[in-house]
Amino acid sequence: MYIVMLAYKAPIEEIDYLLPDHMEWLSKHYDAGHFLCSGRQPTRIGRVIITRPMPRAKLEALLASDPLDMARMVRHEVVEFEATRTAPELARVNEALAS
Repeated sequence: MYIVMLAYKAPIEEIDYLLPDHMEWLSKHYDAGHFLCSGRQPTRIGRVIITRPMPRAKLEALLASDPLDMARMVRHEVVEFEATRTAPELARVNEALAS
């Protein structure tokens, strides 16, 4: 799994202009089963995405297709981890998604 931290490199007004395209990109990858959750940081300095496990090269390709990345308005920090423990409610969500 990965935690992807997106840090804005452009003024928020420019980011806001591309957010509808970014949201459409997110929806596409939720529908494909790549992403588990996402959202903005409360200070609006960036966003966070938590992904399902996948090869790192595939994740890099997905991130490169983000409209914010294509416009060079974000920097990605990617943290890879293996979940060894989850809250019971997450286990139920994962079971429901798998069926």
